[in-house]
Amino acid sequence: MGNSGIRSTRRRATLAISAALVVSALVGGANAGTAMAQSPAEQTVSASRHAAPTYQVTSAALTGGLYQSAYSQRHDDLWVTAASGTTSQLLKVDPRTLTVEKSITPPVTDTATGAVEAVYGVAVDDRNDTVWTTNTRNNSVAVYSQRTGKHLATFPGVRHSREVVVDEARNRAYATALADGSVVVFDTRTLKEIRRVHVEGSSPAGLTVDQRTGTVYATDLSKERLIVVSPKASVEPRFIPVAGGSLLDVALDRTGRTAYVADLKNGRVTVVDVRTGTTERTLETGAGTISVATDPRSGLLYVGLQTSGTTKVVNPRTGATVAELATGAKTNHVTVTPRGVFAVDKSSARGSGDPDSIHRITFGR
Repeated sequence: MGNSGIRSTRRRATLAISAALVVSALVGGANAGTAMAQSPAEQTVSASRHAAPTYQVTSAALTGGLYQSAYSQRHDDLWVTAASGTTSQLLKVDPRTLTVEKSITPPVTDTATGAVEAVYGVAVDDRNDTVWTTNTRNNSVAVYSQRTGKHLATFPGVRHSREVVVDEARNRAYATALADGSVVVFDTRTLKEIRRVHVEGSSPAGLTVDQRTGTVYATDLSKERLIVVSPKASVEPRFIPVAGGSLLDVALDRTGRTAYVADLKNGRVTVVDVRTGTTERTLETGAGTISVATDPRSGLLYVGLQTSGTTKVVNPRTGATVAELATGAKTNHVTVTPRGVFAVDKSSARGSGDPDSIHRITFGR
């Protein structure tokens, strides 16, 4: 798989960055740069007129059908899922160079067509050295070895599996079964399903876990709410109302007391106090708000916008946009890591035939 060419861009008033131009004031060139093959693309933008931080976006083409990414601190690897047509790949990507180190093809499910167990959602379990995936079109969840890439297990019967998260401290993985109205719980050591938390009439979609308490929060596409799942099987789920038309993703701040809920339909992020179950404020982020991630160091939000193909950096207290960065047509998922913030796009969905790309956002002063 080739990498994308070098391309840098002009800072505009909105801070959105085009993927083909470079401004000499930012990167030292006098003229717009042209693409050079086999090199990640770089873009630079200042967060404001008055100084810092200055954000840099480095991009590389991977393959068609990119969906999500997850970071392994144990191995310093980025795991990226891709599914398109009958094909699918689980990619191990170097977060520094954005090159593919390993491409894993999931098990074949139909020998006649060659269709495979396509991977979509992804989470890393560094404690047990595994990668977990949701196989949405196959209604299942799978586990792979980080070290060897070997397929270790598939759990069937998770209808429209969408998101998966791992609670390493308690050796638990959770997956949303959107069509079942369930959050399914797995033991990450024994690789066995241990229970299902079913909520009648619900459609669990986005998912996050408080690593300190083990409490899990799932967005409900059918109802305007969060479903709160306790790590204790004896505790019934509770619900937090969240006004919105299409609640697709959720993230927690570093204290675990505040949830940020992405509303795709209304183009906003809702800020929720999970202790009181009340909405504190709504942040107007833009059309196609599909993904939200928090930076525990700065407290800033990184919000993926499908419609504009950008990732917004947002101050959750004021709602102010710190920067808006080009991260590919149909930006689909954002994750924050010690190596930077990574976004994947689904630009190939436009029918251009171009591969989808991964974008690394870094900043300095």
